[in-house]
Order: sequence, then C-alpha cells, then structure tokens
Amino acid sequence: MAVKIRLKRMGSKKRPFYRIVVADSRSPRDGRFIETVGTYNPLVNPTEVKLEEETVLDWLQKGAQPSDTVRNILSNHGIMQKLHEAKFAKK
Repeated sequence: MAVKIRLKRMGSKKRPFYRIVVADSRSPRDGRFIETVGTYNPLVNPTEVKLEEETVLDWLQKGAQPSDTVRNILSNHGIMQKLHEAKFAKK
C-alpha cells in the first residue's frame, strides 16, 4: 500500500482551509484517510501552519511520500532537514 502525506480541502466555497493527512494514494482527495497530522490555512497573512512534528517524522521514516505542496510546507518548517539528519546520523 502506497501511503502519501497530502492536503485535504475543507472550508466553504472560495474560502479554502486544508488538513494535512496521511492517506492511501488510491483514495480520493477528500475521501478516506489514515491520520490527520496538521492544518494549513493559506488565507491569513502570513499563512498559518500547525503540524504534529513527531507524527510527521514517524510517517516519513516509515516511507510515506509527501505531495509537492506538503513537501514545501515541511521544508519551510525544517522537518525535511530533521528527516535527513535522522537518516544519516545512524551511519
């Protein structure tokens, strides 16, 4: 089963709000998901992002692949750097 970390759209029309979820890659965008790991609100300035860092790192270490947008969000918060350091600190 291929697992992705991606955005799930919430909110009303023209007022998007997103949840960052871990989901099977075959499930629809707003369909079934495994776990919610954060939120993303692009409407406020600056954008508001809340993440459960330990949970996200755990899923990434298990092999979950982030979508392009989620990868940018994680990079901006330093989580991708922590993952990289955790992978190569063991060697």
